[in-house]
Amino acid sequence: MPMLGFGTWQATGESGYRAVRAALDAGYRHLDTATMYGNEAEVGRAVRDSGLDRQEVFITTKLPPERLGQEAETLAASLAALATEYVDLWLIHWPPRGGAAVPTWREFIAQRDAGVVRAIGVSNYSLAQIDELIEQTGVRPAVNQVPWAPAMHDSRTLAEHQERDVVVEGYSPFRNTDLDDPLLVEVAGRHRVTPAQVVLRWHLQHGIVVIPKSVTPQRIVANADVFGFRLTPDEMAAIDQLRD
Repeated sequence: MPMLGFGTWQATGESGYRAVRAALDAGYRHLDTATMYGNEAEVGRAVRDSGLDRQEVFITTKLPPERLGQEAETLAASLAALATEYVDLWLIHWPPRGGAAVPTWREFIAQRDAGVVRAIGVSNYSLAQIDELIEQTGVRPAVNQVPWAPAMHDSRTLAEHQERDVVVEGYSPFRNTDLDDPLLVEVAGRHRVTPAQVVLRWHLQHGIVVIPKSVTPQRIVANADVFGFRLTPDEMAAIDQLRD
């Protein structure tokens, strides 16, 4: 699973298609979509038109909670829209009605075992809900996709996911960040990058998968260019302390 992914929430229609194509051209090889985003067809078309081999692109989609009990049908529809025989990661988008959804998780396991899903996980789950899934089925989620940003950083929660061997995948890294924060501006200037690039690099150095989204080609390219610099331990520690 590539640590840097491209989020596609609100990227729909032709502009969504163009954004995904731009992301693939910029070097992204991890695309995050969902049934409820209504853009799986555009994501699939962009992958096909990119000329890349399907195995080069890691695709995530998600089951909406209102599809509880319709897991197989929903996945089949996602595969058809994406025009692929499998997805690399399938997530429960939200705990249905606030519960852990153990029966749904059992169906996720079955679909993984059938080979149409390479890995399974959850999104917006608490650690208690993850523990319930593990205790009831013996199968841990590979990923928990949750909002994450410097202002939301919780080192204990991150460590507890890592203890369970569950990858934290952070969404909305910019929506939950003041990119004009003086510290981020200072660190960005020191490395000759943007505050947004600093935020993404901070995620990566914490071992957090991050999925920024944009439909602006220049920002898509800039967000992919975060591997040519490294934050120092002091910079990481200072950013850890940012709060709303």
